[in-house]
Amino acid sequence: MAEINLKRVTKRWGDFVGVHEFDLDIADREFLVLLGPSGCGKTTTMRMIAGLEDPTSGDILIGGRRVNDLDPKDRDVAMVFQSYGLYPNMNVWENIRFPLKVRKVPEEEHEERVRRASAMVELDDFLHRKPAALSGGQRQRVALARAIVRTPKVFLMDEPLSNLDAKLRVSTRAQIKNLSHELQVTTIYVTHDQIEAMTLADRVVVMKQGIVQQVGTPTEIYDNPANTFVAGFIGSPAMNLMDGEVVDGTFKAEGVSIPGFSGVSGPVTCGFRAEDASVAEGEGEVGAPVYSMELLGDSTMVTVRAGGALVAVKAPKEFRTQIKAPFSAHVPASICHLFNTETGERIAA
Repeated sequence: MAEINLKRVTKRWGDFVGVHEFDLDIADREFLVLLGPSGCGKTTTMRMIAGLEDPTSGDILIGGRRVNDLDPKDRDVAMVFQSYGLYPNMNVWENIRFPLKVRKVPEEEHEERVRRASAMVELDDFLHRKPAALSGGQRQRVALARAIVRTPKVFLMDEPLSNLDAKLRVSTRAQIKNLSHELQVTTIYVTHDQIEAMTLADRVVVMKQGIVQQVGTPTEIYDNPANTFVAGFIGSPAMNLMDGEVVDGTFKAEGVSIPGFSGVSGPVTCGFRAEDASVAEGEGEVGAPVYSMELLGDSTMVTVRAGGALVAVKAPKEFRTQIKAPFSAHVPASICHLFNTETGERIAA
């Protein structure tokens, strides 16, 4: 069993707070993603779980056992770094086997365990090669196999795909998803890429400046963001956010008039997702000259400047227009989210 419990875990360096009272229970076999921009505290949180950083206060439990005072080698966790960390003088087979040697696993088990780990990441044809003779994607797979071969209680992955090109990121992401299903090991995955978070996670923890903003399934966070930070961080493109005010049940801003908001009045921030809106044949709730048009293959992204912000609408792939041409979008209140403009917090429906 590898349930992980973080109890009010805080990390400070002098007056700077890197992580503030992180409180979370991570279930056995769960795939949890820590998501946020650079400097939000996600890697520091992972390093404290691994034992590479000491928490200033709070408790870390793995499998019900407090590990604050345990060395990294005694926590039974395996880390995969973005830098791969391979030994250049060893071939792939030796790199994968290295954790077994360090932990004094009986040598008669090495061959079978290395072969099993390499097969899981499709490296059987490269076991004789040195890291210098491998592509970036292959090196990342060696790092994954080296973590797998140990059969640890917990996998910790720190932005493992950030050094790969776009195509390799997609294929390696699918491989990690499949491995997670096959291995059934508790996994904590750090990334700033919300697409990785949405596609890999059982639950996502969104962080900002060391503070947890929201915890939930990818669907919960996407459909019901807790605040404007989460709304603007999740989604590709991010949620459109427009400042305005609700007057007599209608949200009004420059180029925007959306009726249907009862029980709300005064200044608010209104948000909606590009794919939830549609091109209006006549006059729609949002209307402004076209700022840009992007052909995405499966759709056409039209951007206008409305409500003091750039607002994107996903149109059908055959839709065409010109920059500065008039454009109108249908944005009913039912697809909108309202937030407190001052605090950024979500306003209950």
